[in-house]
Amino acid sequence: MKAVRFVWRLSAAIALVLIGLLILALVFPFLGFPKRQAIQQRWSRCLLSICDVQTHYEGGPIVDRPLLMVLNHVSWLDIFVLGAVRPTAFVAKSEIRNWPILGWLVAGAGTVFIERSQRHAIKHVATQMTTKLSQGQSVGLFPEGTTSDGMAVQDFYASLFEAAISTGVDIQPVALRFYDGAQRSSRVAFVGDQSLLQNMWLLLSQTGTRIECEFLPLITHAQSAEQGRVATAKQAQEAIRDAVSKGL
Repeated sequence: MKAVRFVWRLSAAIALVLIGLLILALVFPFLGFPKRQAIQQRWSRCLLSICDVQTHYEGGPIVDRPLLMVLNHVSWLDIFVLGAVRPTAFVAKSEIRNWPILGWLVAGAGTVFIERSQRHAIKHVATQMTTKLSQGQSVGLFPEGTTSDGMAVQDFYASLFEAAISTGVDIQPVALRFYDGAQRSSRVAFVGDQSLLQNMWLLLSQTGTRIECEFLPLITHAQSAEQGRVATAKQAQEAIRDAVSKGL
């Protein structure tokens, strides 16, 4: 039964990704930014539905202005959980761009890729983030720099918080909590030496995956400008860490 479920869901997900690529190539060039965002939002919801991922949102995202969205990082699903309610251009590791099919789609959706092996990678990414924020786009950041098992939050890197300070935007901390049924779980966390296919097997062959997404109080630009990026990163980290620890 698990194998049948996996093949069915994977086939549906691949079909959705191919549809997304066609939309990127044939439709997006003729659409304005708001309509592109609406399509991205619907697409994310469809993907979560195909994967049988139940989502619950606490609080509500601000949608009337650009923000730096700061999240703890557990899975490749994180981007789509936020994207289902708040379309966002994410900063992601460059390896994602090389993922079959899905990497092409993520790249076409405006993801900023960071080449961590390059000396000036942070400066280059910060410039791209600043450009997007200045153009009215929200940017998503995983300041842990890697994924975790979802049970704890690792220390945040502060460098890229400067993009929010320099462009005058507020920072929205967001906490993600993963469940298997009613219990907190790290079953679908994308950690260790897993391949994408191995992780998708863990997700698509099972039922009961639920993700809570909690929007925490804003860190205003006035606050971040006054205290600087290091203290701001620490404030966001502590807020998200407290929220992630709920129920443990």
